[in-house]
Amino acid sequence: MKPETSDYWSRLVRSFTILLLTCDIYNFNGVVEGVNPEVEQHLEMGKKLLAAGQLADALSHYHAAVDGDPDNYLTYFRRATVYLALGKSRSALPDLDKVVKLKPDFTAARMQRGNVLLKQGKLDEALLDFNEVISREPNNEEAIGKANKIAPLKENVDLAKQYLEYQDYQSVILALEEPIELCPWDTGLREMRADAFEAIGELFKAISDIRPTAKLIPDNQKAYLRMALLHYRMGEEEDSLNQIRECLKLDPDHKQCHNHYKVVKKLAKQLKDAQDLKMQGQYDECLSKAKNIIKTDPDAPQFVVRAKSYLCHCHSKLSNVDESLKFCSEVIQMEPQNIDAMMDKAEAHIANEDYEAAIQELQAAQEIDENSRRVKELLQKAQKLEKQSKKRDYYKILGVKRNARKKEILKAYRKLAVKWHPDKHEDGPEKEKAQKMFIDLAAAKEVLTDPEKRERFDSGEDPLDPEDQQGGHGHPFFHQGFNPFGGGGGFSFKFNFN
Repeated sequence: MKPETSDYWSRLVRSFTILLLTCDIYNFNGVVEGVNPEVEQHLEMGKKLLAAGQLADALSHYHAAVDGDPDNYLTYFRRATVYLALGKSRSALPDLDKVVKLKPDFTAARMQRGNVLLKQGKLDEALLDFNEVISREPNNEEAIGKANKIAPLKENVDLAKQYLEYQDYQSVILALEEPIELCPWDTGLREMRADAFEAIGELFKAISDIRPTAKLIPDNQKAYLRMALLHYRMGEEEDSLNQIRECLKLDPDHKQCHNHYKVVKKLAKQLKDAQDLKMQGQYDECLSKAKNIIKTDPDAPQFVVRAKSYLCHCHSKLSNVDESLKFCSEVIQMEPQNIDAMMDKAEAHIANEDYEAAIQELQAAQEIDENSRRVKELLQKAQKLEKQSKKRDYYKILGVKRNARKKEILKAYRKLAVKWHPDKHEDGPEKEKAQKMFIDLAAAKEVLTDPEKRERFDSGEDPLDPEDQQGGHGHPFFHQGFNPFGGGGGFSFKFNFN
């Protein structure tokens, strides 16, 4: 049962309310009789507010009742019960001590104090209370059961300490399971198990153990700092920032918290900016921001790998093949199942016209996630491009890169068209070669200067290849009404360079 859960507290409030109502029914030998009317009114209001779940308001009335009748053990007991319902066990104990002092034979108070001490992990003190109850009520099953649990709990705690000393962290975790369940308010046990979880890399579980200690110990700056650092190690910058802010709320001048706050705040902004630039397609700016992330903390692997993921992706989008392959490989080495990096690496291979390597990378990604539509589509594209590469490559014909702009394509076409113009070559094999080259140049220009056709070609389909067209036949572009030689015989070569 975890004390930090809402179910736990609601059950606790209900049990305490029933206990108080029981107290009123039996009236504990009429101790309430003779109380002045004002105190009695506060007690009645406190009981009603407690039953309604208005704990803070109930507490204020019990404060007034205690002040009005400081020698009435039952008013202290009621206030202690409300403190417990509010999760303030430290405040409840002095009231329970007062009750036992005023009425030593009040076993309900001793049992309640024993339960609080047990939850706090004060096992020897709890045992004294349980034994005292048993001495007065030999058949009290709850007291007997709790008393019998003390020795095994102490043994488990001692074993956990020994295991921790020998760095047997799994055994530490196992030994502390029952003690933490029965002593949920013992911050030392939770911190010990958090140490073990952290040592084996279970950082999330370590945080789960530290979180309650931030509430159980007042002004627990140490807990907030530790949670912030653990979230940071997990690459969770926003959660780290939230926890370190809690530390600074308690102490704005806390040196460690302040230093960490500066770093994580800067890093969180850089990461957000890099993500925004990536999504907006501002790849050059994205590269700059990613490099700054690494400079901010080169020793934080979770953030370094994210920065390199941005470098991998943005270099790939800019067709910076060597840089993209370098950073994508580094990301995959750090995170072998990073499908996004594998796809970016495949894109870089495609830009480098190494289709076989791209296919291998995508097949590996498909083994990790066989249902990924993105991987499947890119794999199909790479396979088409590989098949296409064995045919005509319009980029190679014009001698331009795959990311060449229209202006570069036209410039290359003009230069080569002049060189291979058939009218500049004598009849025979040389002229036949020039005619073929000229046709290929015209086809390349036709495809690469038309956005729709170029997109189809980049996807692995040749828009001028009859095999890629339904019902296509004849010359790759005669069927579309294009003839680079004009009409009639004699081949009069006239063409437009625009």
